[in-house]
Formats: sequence, C-alpha cells, structure tokens
Amino acid sequence: MEDVELSELLHRVGRRLRHGYAHRLAPLGVNPGQARALRALADADRPLRMVQLADELRIVPRSVTPVVDTLEQTGLVRREVDPANRRSTLVVITPAGREMHERSREARRQAGQDLFAVLSEDQRDQLKELLGVVDGQPR
Repeated sequence: MEDVELSELLHRVGRRLRHGYAHRLAPLGVNPGQARALRALADADRPLRMVQLADELRIVPRSVTPVVDTLEQTGLVRREVDPANRRSTLVVITPAGREMHERSREARRQAGQDLFAVLSEDQRDQLKELLGVVDGQPR
C-alpha cells in the first residue's frame, strides 16, 4: 500500500462512505443534507426554529430554507409560527418525516456495513473504539 498520511486516508474512506450513503438515499427521494435535517429534527426534544436548525446543521441560516422548503413540499416537515415569538418560524417533523428519518438512518447503517465488510468484527470494534477516542476529545 502506498504511503498515505492518516488524514488523507480518513478523508478517502469518509468520501466513500458519503457516496455509498447518498446512493442508498436516492431511491428514498432524499439527499444527505435533507436526511441530516430530519435527523436533527428527530433528535431534538421540541420543534426547532429555522436558525436553530441551521446551527445544528452548521450551515448559514439562508442555506436551511431550501432544505426545509423541499422537506415541507414532500410532507416530511411543516412550518408553524413560534407562539413564543410570532416573527419566528418553527420546523416540525411530521410522522412521515420520522419514518423517513428511520429509513435514512438504516441507509446510513447499511452504507457503513457495506464499506467496512472487509474488516473482521474485531477490527470493526477496534476501529470504532479508536475513532470514538478521537471524536471524544475536546474541540
């Protein structure tokens, strides 16, 4: 194997994982950005304001609007006026949105299974543990 620095190797593997995930999402009719938005909404304990959703997704607020527009058009979310601040809009995940979130989560899991199938179960467990250590360090 060529001498590749760890960060480059991790970037390549991440890219392959993202492509596999996008490929599995396509038949569901959502893209990875929309799936991320559904995950953020499903994981929140309450509806999120548009700006809060943008913060969760680490994107600028104006970039969240087309994502929410598409999800709303497909019935996966709905907008509501925030009763605490009538100038703000809440994004509420619908039951169909929760179902799509579960389906997209399964697509992500399957993409990971496909990619890491070359590793033994012990190797996968070790990789998960090591990445968990790296991910757990303070930012």
